[in-house]
Amino acid sequence: MKRFTLAAVCLAASLGAAQAQDVQTGEALFQSYCAGCHGVDATGEGPLAPLLTVPVSDLTTLAARSGGEFPLIRVVELIDGRQLLQGHGGPMPVFGPMLGGGSAVLDGPEGSVVQTRGDVVRIAEYLMSLQGG
Repeated sequence: MKRFTLAAVCLAASLGAAQAQDVQTGEALFQSYCAGCHGVDATGEGPLAPLLTVPVSDLTTLAARSGGEFPLIRVVELIDGRQLLQGHGGPMPVFGPMLGGGSAVLDGPEGSVVQTRGDVVRIAEYLMSLQGG
């Protein structure tokens, strides 16, 4: 029994470290691809924001604007281009095709499966980490 418990603790610690690494990778990707418009702190005040005709969203309030739950699938689909925003579908590029990181599969609504690129999920997980209480 102790052996199983120790293995479970080691696995949980390993998964926690891997998730932390994914969030760090997501932050680096966000800074490279998104911060120009959304700002380094994701509040929508990037250096290019004043040049756009579409207001840039504060990405730190996504959960609050979605009833307190982070809309992971919607965020993934916006990043990878499945759902278009006016800004993303106009002069601003859809970044999904530019990102790599292997394949990622998420549980979607009503038992569906959402397949995307790993880096898209890493950016979404980073944004999830920025949501307030």
